[in-house]
Amino acid sequence: MAATQIDHELDVRGLLCPMPVVKTAKAMKELAPGAVLKLLATDRGSITDIPAWAETTGNELLEWHEEGDTLVFVIRKAAD
Repeated sequence: MAATQIDHELDVRGLLCPMPVVKTAKAMKELAPGAVLKLLATDRGSITDIPAWAETTGNELLEWHEEGDTLVFVIRKAAD
């Protein structure tokens, strides 16, 4: 499987709910449809908040995993 092309990276480490979702939503608005955002977070609430936000907004959560203390989410912006 080829690596996913990342178009933008957003670092919200150290921010607590609801800021990771708020900042993710703002960043996604600036991306073109189909663009991919890599989100770095440390708030454990993001494990449920980000997938729920993606489903609600129609964006696609491609994957998420943990790298040490950092939660890494890869999200593709929905087509308009």
